[in-house]
Amino acid sequence: GGGWSSLTPPPNEGEQPSSTSHNSKNPTMISPRLLLRSPLSTRCTSAASAAAARSVSAHPLSTPTSRAFSTVDQPGDPSRTVVVVDGVRLPFAMASTIYEDQLAVDLQRLAYQGLITKTALDKSDVDYVLAGTVIQEVRTSNIAREAAINAGFPSNIGAHTVAMACISSSVAITSAAEKIMCGKATAVLAGGVETFSDVPIRLTRPIRQKLITMPKAMKKGGPLGAVRHLLKDLKGKDISLETPAIANYTTGEVMGVSSDRLSAKFGVSRIEQDTFTVRSHTLAGKAHSDGWYDGEVIPYKGSTEENGIKADSTVEKVSKLKPAFIKPHGTHTAANSSFLTDGASASLIMSEARALELGFKPMAYIRDWSFKSCDPFEELLLGPTYCSQEVLTRNNLSLETDIGVFEIHEAFAGQILSNLTAMNSQKFADEKFGGKKVGDVDMDKLNTKGGSLAVGHPFGATGSRLVTTASRRLQDENQRFALIAACADGGAGHACILERYDN
Repeated sequence: GGGWSSLTPPPNEGEQPSSTSHNSKNPTMISPRLLLRSPLSTRCTSAASAAAARSVSAHPLSTPTSRAFSTVDQPGDPSRTVVVVDGVRLPFAMASTIYEDQLAVDLQRLAYQGLITKTALDKSDVDYVLAGTVIQEVRTSNIAREAAINAGFPSNIGAHTVAMACISSSVAITSAAEKIMCGKATAVLAGGVETFSDVPIRLTRPIRQKLITMPKAMKKGGPLGAVRHLLKDLKGKDISLETPAIANYTTGEVMGVSSDRLSAKFGVSRIEQDTFTVRSHTLAGKAHSDGWYDGEVIPYKGSTEENGIKADSTVEKVSKLKPAFIKPHGTHTAANSSFLTDGASASLIMSEARALELGFKPMAYIRDWSFKSCDPFEELLLGPTYCSQEVLTRNNLSLETDIGVFEIHEAFAGQILSNLTAMNSQKFADEKFGGKKVGDVDMDKLNTKGGSLAVGHPFGATGSRLVTTASRRLQDENQRFALIAACADGGAGHACILERYDN
């Protein structure tokens, strides 16, 4: 989905494509650097600059010589060109801590409100609202709608909720992009939320079935008949509770077990996983202490602390933990696995034309994306490799020479390291990709502000976090392209290409 088909302006008739670098500009375009901005960093304070922005007829893409886009003969249309304007998240927190009294709908509401406050966007300028979530509360099954209404959005703004396990808010964002590319919207709020502090805990199915038919039994035999109906054929094992399990429905296997087996298949050792885990916590702690997350993480009750980050982690400490899934010889522990997390996020996705018209300064273009699935029995969490291969190949991008920012979801240290190994494996490429490797990920460009192992992983909210962090890194690090990738239950996966918006 979402290719570059209508996004890249072609050379003028009779001209050859430019041989300029990725950073070059079409000289006929008005550079966004000329637009004057307010200290809010997203608002245009000059009426003249705003008028200039509205006159832009196509986005300022370079025309690189090393890539051949699928449809460069299509004219660029800024009203259908998708940009990331901004994004926020509530502090991600360990389950049953700071958000233990909040419903998921409250967290999503706060994220929406936080993004509106940060950008000073008029709520009536939003065309649609989306949210991703996994563990649904029956009363708020369309959590996007309930959160939007309670956040004060006009009641005539449509909203719907999507679910695709750990990439649910990735689906929300790409759905927003599709609406813009189809001309159905110009400004969409897309986010996601999860809480493990308030999960639905049910009675077993035999008891549920008896309770559903209880009124009929009561009508027939009164209270005594209802009791007889309830106890008839009831077994001792039926008197228990069902809690949500982080296991795949089809395979019956817990994700940690799948990841542990995947790590063994690709030869990822325990020490490698523990070292990567400590790296994630160290980088996340540094990003917070340096103030890098200021503005992206919005305060909850006055604090932006993300309490899962252990900045003082050492390999010596985490290596003492025992295996959590495959015992006694597995390599996955409570430390090198992402923890149960509460949190919510939100992203402001717009057409380039609408963003400039409203005086915003976008962070990145959303260029292309992939959603694919693989064998859930043997490769449950290997989706990032397959999706990265597809989206890079489709756009003739090199992982090693074109991608300057990597934000890859860390469900487990073993899972992400297995994917990195598969991406750079000639054997795997020969078996799956006709011999063409995805490439070797530069660790100096990967998750440099920490990842899910440290920050946390609210299932429905992580995708939006990845997009916001990657977009900000593109700006800060002056890189051209970012690759976002994530795995998900069911063997699903996602990858997305962002391009820096030149401000």
